[in-house]
Amino acid sequence: MAIALRYAARSDLGLGPKSRNEDSGYAGPNLLVLADGMGGHAAGDVASSMIVGELAPLDEEDVTADQAVPLLEEALHSANAKLTSAMRENAELAGMGSTTIVMLRTGNKLAMAHIGDSRAFMLRGETFSQITKDHSFVQQLIDEGRLSREEASSHPQRSVVTRVMTGQPDDEPDTSLREAKIGDRFLLCSDGLSDFVGADVIEEILRAARTPDEAADRCIEVALKASTRDNVTVIVAEVVDADGDDLPGTVPQVVGAAGKRLRNRTRAIPTSPAAKAAALSREATGRADADDEGPELAEDGARSRRSRLVRASLGVVLVAAVLGAGGYAAWAWSQKQYFVAADGAHVAIFRGVSQDLGPIRLSHVESPSDVLVSDLPADVQGSLGNTIPARDLADAQTKVAALRTEAERCQHLALTGTPCGTTPTPSTVPTTPATPTSPTPGTPTPGSTTPAPGTTTRPTNPFSTLLPTIRPTTPRIGGTPTTPPPVAVGGSATDHTGGRA
Repeated sequence: MAIALRYAARSDLGLGPKSRNEDSGYAGPNLLVLADGMGGHAAGDVASSMIVGELAPLDEEDVTADQAVPLLEEALHSANAKLTSAMRENAELAGMGSTTIVMLRTGNKLAMAHIGDSRAFMLRGETFSQITKDHSFVQQLIDEGRLSREEASSHPQRSVVTRVMTGQPDDEPDTSLREAKIGDRFLLCSDGLSDFVGADVIEEILRAARTPDEAADRCIEVALKASTRDNVTVIVAEVVDADGDDLPGTVPQVVGAAGKRLRNRTRAIPTSPAAKAAALSREATGRADADDEGPELAEDGARSRRSRLVRASLGVVLVAAVLGAGGYAAWAWSQKQYFVAADGAHVAIFRGVSQDLGPIRLSHVESPSDVLVSDLPADVQGSLGNTIPARDLADAQTKVAALRTEAERCQHLALTGTPCGTTPTPSTVPTTPATPTSPTPGTPTPGSTTPAPGTTTRPTNPFSTLLPTIRPTTPRIGGTPTTPPPVAVGGSATDHTGGRA
């Protein structure tokens, strides 16, 4: 009996401090892909998008069971090589990586490849099981009998992975081939779900849902109720009879970072997975050009309506594309700028520019500090209110260190009852000149640094050389990101807690 897949893909940013979704997902009639970009690495969203783009053409392949697993291995090696090439071409992408789970339907079987700690589950009749094995530090402890599965669920190092796609030649996935039966349900998910929602709850959702769409929506809803602080992405697929009356749709669904890149396209829209893959690769690495075609994510009817709208307003679209390209270039430049300013009651380093473009925020807090604005002199507080520019991040950190020193000085003066920035007027004792040649009282001796009686000395502000020219700015709004712990790649464990989507 011939089988088909009814599928649904969903992704959400989650409730953590991340400003972008680093997960990517693809669900098509013959192919399911989930890639969780590593936030502990640079450009995790780029890595996951590139992997999805490289694997998407497999959705059109007509392969036998003997060819399926080698084909997956070849495609993953190619994706890994492209990660390497992209990092060589663009230094800002250095260190990026991603987990990957991919399922390819071949006849009545499913070939699967997996690397990392994203998970795949299968519900078959009364049996619910995890069909992937985490490549993680905690899983090694379980295998060695040093940790139980119950202890592993709350272990502080449960997010330390030992194998992911990083462009290294030893990034080898686990592969398998299994028979698919009508009624089977499969769930692929990033750790934004599995780290915050128990397997028993996931099983209950898969059993109770009437359709893959309902199951996927419910998984995202429960993960958010569990306060997931990571990006959360799920793909649910159900095996159905290909000869039945209720045939599933065949339009691929692309979500997460890859989906966002596709939705941002405003040009003509190809429908084949190969064209989608090419578009994703160009978008991920920033090499898209004006003649490239973007992919379609909606159903056929929606695509037809969009095509009519594009034809009716071609001039507007072209202008919008030009403006969008210019806007992106300006935004990219702004993200290489740094300044120091007040973030509420504390001093912080901001990344971006202090001005906002209407509702668009052009800056965010790059690094908070413990320096209180109220501990600083009034003139420095005024400078913070108008922002203190920095050449780069190191320069900004130097300025914050100087502010901290100034704040500590002011705190010490406050203990003596002296306003910050002044010293007590020195008391004077009248004296009689010893000789007729002594200077007249009130006149400083040439070369002397002692103030004349009756005058007040204001010491030099050690921070004055850092104060910029004051310029008006518009209000800023920024969040407070978290700093991921140190990572190591290539033969050692990698911690992507809170930084990997």
